[in-house]
Amino acid sequence: MKIHKLLFVLMAALVVFAMVAGCAAPAATTDTSSSSATTAPAASGDEAASGDEAAKPYIPVISKGFQHQFWQAVKSGSEQAAADFNVDITFEGPESEAMVDKQYEMLQAAIAKNPAAICFAAVDSQAMIPLLEEAQTKGIPVIGFDSGVDSDIPLATAATDNIAAAALAADKMAELIGESGKVAVLVHDQTSRTGIDRRDGFVNEIEAKYPDIEIVNLDYGGGDQLKSTDLAKAVIQANPDLKGYFGANEGSIIGVLNAVNELGKEGEIVVIGYDSGKQQIDAIKGGVEAGAITQNPVGIGYKCVEAAVKAINGETLDKVIDTGFFWYDATNIDSDEIKPLLYE
Repeated sequence: MKIHKLLFVLMAALVVFAMVAGCAAPAATTDTSSSSATTAPAASGDEAASGDEAAKPYIPVISKGFQHQFWQAVKSGSEQAAADFNVDITFEGPESEAMVDKQYEMLQAAIAKNPAAICFAAVDSQAMIPLLEEAQTKGIPVIGFDSGVDSDIPLATAATDNIAAAALAADKMAELIGESGKVAVLVHDQTSRTGIDRRDGFVNEIEAKYPDIEIVNLDYGGGDQLKSTDLAKAVIQANPDLKGYFGANEGSIIGVLNAVNELGKEGEIVVIGYDSGKQQIDAIKGGVEAGAITQNPVGIGYKCVEAAVKAINGETLDKVIDTGFFWYDATNIDSDEIKPLLYE
């Protein structure tokens, strides 16, 4: 009897134990969905982020160069537009405007990231077309800036009318040298759209309107100040009666100014430049340089990013976005109209 009672007690205890174990809370499980949202790599282009909020559209901005202050001004404009339109950008360019292969690699890497759009200023107007065709195939809108390409792929190009601007420089040169005499031209390259257009704008205007002006030299310095200095010195030494010199970008005109200063030709040669920068501004204020054409580099940077955002949103764009140009010299360099367009 006692044995039966003992067995009954043991069985009851086992039943109670099993019931308690069955009612216990299940073991905790890890919710991997929230952790993946914080550890996953950031989405590129217009891909959504892993969380509830979509990532900002990503727009790489690839310029022709990085060393001149002109490109730093373009960069500041693009960064302002990125803030205003709530997009992410990167800004890069090769060390020299002659580095076609380097820029090709930059554009190739940018396309591989599948960005929402690309802003691009071509060093070589032909060499980049295969990559732009790849971008088009992938559905990536391309916006040109400063220097276009020989293709209809860019939906728009934000740039100066360089032909008209260089023609104005030619008219100013002719006026200042009495519409006769020898002049020389120093251009950054013959492959980019800006190089071609500024060369042709100046040369064609002289040839069409001023038969008594002779262009004795047309050289290409790659936008490199040292190379441009050497080229300009050689031209001045070979032409002691040279009356004028036109430099078609910042690097070119600094080379001309260096040559004029080193050879003691200040005041003897009418020097006309393009763009801005401290050395050029000082030369104009000091009377060594007659004047220059200024673009609107901040506006160029801003307008290209603005156009990229419009393209992402499916808006219609004008094929050419004219960002304007102005002649400036000692009489208006500090004016309210010109001063905001210059950079040092």
